[in-house]
Order: sequence, then structure tokens, then C-alpha cells
Amino acid sequence: MKALINELSNKIKTRNAQIGIIGMGYVGIPLGLEFVKSGFSVTGFDKDKKRVDDLNDGKQIMKHISSDLMTEFISEDKGKATADFTKIKNMDCLIICVPTPLDEHEQPDMTYIESATNEISRNLSKGQLIILESTTYPGTTREIIKPLLEKTGLKTGDDFFLAYSPEREDPGNKKFSVSKIPKVIGGYTDNCLQLTSELYETIVSETVKVSSMEAAESTKLMENIFRAVNIAMVNELKLILDRMGVNIWEVIDAAKTKPFGFMPFYPGPGMGGHCIPIDPFYLSWKAKEFNTEARFIELAGEINRKMTEHIAHRVGKALNDDKKSINGSKILVVGLAYKKDIDDIRESPAIKIIDLLTYKGANMDYHDQFVKTFRDLKSIDLTADNIKEYDAVLITTDHTKTNYDLIGKYASLIVDTRNVMSHVEEPKARIVMA
Repeated sequence: MKALINELSNKIKTRNAQIGIIGMGYVGIPLGLEFVKSGFSVTGFDKDKKRVDDLNDGKQIMKHISSDLMTEFISEDKGKATADFTKIKNMDCLIICVPTPLDEHEQPDMTYIESATNEISRNLSKGQLIILESTTYPGTTREIIKPLLEKTGLKTGDDFFLAYSPEREDPGNKKFSVSKIPKVIGGYTDNCLQLTSELYETIVSETVKVSSMEAAESTKLMENIFRAVNIAMVNELKLILDRMGVNIWEVIDAAKTKPFGFMPFYPGPGMGGHCIPIDPFYLSWKAKEFNTEARFIELAGEINRKMTEHIAHRVGKALNDDKKSINGSKILVVGLAYKKDIDDIRESPAIKIIDLLTYKGANMDYHDQFVKTFRDLKSIDLTADNIKEYDAVLITTDHTKTNYDLIGKYASLIVDTRNVMSHVEEPKARIVMA
């Protein structure tokens, strides 16, 4: 065992370790880029052959990752992608970055993790380091990944090494890229922990070692539950203060002047993305195994989910105040991505609102500079003539470069869920905060 540890440690320190990343999406691509920048050879594994071809051609796959960076990934033969999972056996370090969705019963769907682990198991070699980065419930690495890998007859901690280190990717965040975000690490053994720390120390500013894989898994859930609960709180406050005629945005701006004990969170049309709306339910599901409940967490999820219905209702009321009904009205949704300045529409509240308003008979269009097509729709250009055609404009995503002045000048009715119109001078449209 000592020889295996020393060999892998030396490969990592000299940048000769072969890095394999399973799942080349919003987490895997930025991670692969950092390892390439650090001097490693990286192989990205993905079952989507088009994704593999695009990566090998250096094509821009995500709007927030430039084509120059994608070209850098394949430059000097340091980075490549493949759909051939038998090449796993040639890797020294394997990092799993696959989705962990919920099923239709809001229970964790481990299909992607199990599939990735089975691919590794079929090609597992002595001395390899296996790391799970996907967000999941405490116990996943030990209870699911370890047994699947040990079906080979190899022993965790002796023949191969296992760890969990949660991804903390924030797509589109230029201030905090992979290299600037501390990496939390939990290992199956002390040696697993040390090797994983040595690997990540080559690409990040700081590693944070915790006592177990479960502690690392719980860390990511705490981070996301913290956001989900606080967003739910401010969303509920918004609903209450709306009834009282008090502007929640003004209240938040005033409250955040307190130099201690307060952290601002902002209301919106609902939560989106692959993490915040989903991850809290991993813990509430796991809690049931221990005969306990996560009522506070589940209540926060309920409040956040209902925000899309609230926004759809606000649009209907605003139209009604203009002597119009939702049925037959033309509505333009501005912003399809779940947050500003990215092209990710996973779990986007805008989509749910579109579906709700469509069901009520509205004729829906959208504008999003990052999302050119959606279903059978194409993003509408923001021009004066186009804006004038709509009975209402609903702002759901606050993209930085959207021309809100133009919207304010030519729209007749604006329903603003992001407070962007407060920065527009003397808009001619009637503005409803939602």
C-alpha cells in the first residue's frame, strides 16, 4: 500500500498523474480546465457523443466559458474528451461530476452516480484515486460508491483510494472561479484524505480537510440549505409586505447597512438551477432513515416552489387592472435562464411561469440573449416595435446587458420580479413589482 501511495503522490506533485473527469458539464468542464492550466493531462468522459466531439473541436459549449478557454483545453494535447469508458483504466485520478436529480417523488435519483461508478468498477486499477464531487446526501460515497468499487475484489484504502469533495461551482461568477474557491475534502482513510488534498492543492488556493466523507457531504448540503431557507424567508416577507404596501427592496437595502448580524438575500420569481431547489430534499429524505424530520427545510422548499404561482397570479391581476384577461393576452418573458448572465435553464422558474400562463390561455414569447431557442420558440429581439406588441412584459432574470431603458420606454405594462426597473429613469410603462 505504501508503494501505491508514494507512486500516486509523486505523480501528482510532478503533474504526471492522468486526470479523468466523468461528466463534462457545468462542473466537469471548469474543473478540467483548471487541471489543464496546472499542467496535467486531462481526459473528460461523457456519454453524450456530441458533447465529446464539441469538446475535442474546442467549441464553446457554455456562454460563460469563452471559446478561447475551450481552445486552451485541447491545446498542446493536454485535454481531450472521450465516450470510451474503457480508457478509465489508464487514469490515475478519477473525479465524478454527474447530475444528482430528484425523481418524481422528490427522492434522490442515484442513477447517474451508480452508472459512473459502475463504469469505473469495470475498469478499476490498483492505485487509482476516486473522488465524488456531485452534491448528494450524507453517506452516499460510503454506502453506494464504495461497495460498487469493492465488487472488483480490491479494497478501499489499500488497493485504491476514495474521497468526497463537493463541487462549489457558481456558473458565471467571475470573482470566484474554481481556483479561488476553497476545497472541502473528506477521505475514507487518512491516506485517501492526504492524496486528495495533494491533488486539489495543485489547482485551488486552499483545501479544507474534514473528519469524514459524511462531513464533507453534509457541508455542501448546509451551504445550499442555508441559501434556500433564507431565500424562502425573504420571499415570504415580500408576500406579507406587498399586502402592507411596503417595498421589500427598500427594506433590504436599509437592513444591510447594519455592519454585523445581517446578510442580504433577495426575493425573486422562484429558485432555479440544479442545486438550490433540489439539494435540501436530499437531507430531508435521509433524515427519515433516522426517524427524524426536516420540517423547516421542507417548508422553505414549499414557499420557494409556490413563488411561480404567485408571479403568474400577479401578472393576471396586473392585466385585469388594465381591463385585460390573461386568456388571449400577449406576454413577453424577459430572461429564461435561472440567474443572470448564464445560459443555464435547469429548474428555471421562468419556464414554470410560462407553462402556468400558457395553461391560462396567454400567448407567450421570451427574450434571452443567452438562450436563443427554447422548445418551439426563438428569443425575440428587443426592439421598440416588438415591445409595443405585448400586453405585458414580465422580467424574470436580471441579465446585465438587457436594455431595460428600452423596455421602460415602449412597454405598456411591466411586471418586475428583480427590481431592475428601479434603476430606469422615468419609465413610461406602468410597473408592477412582483
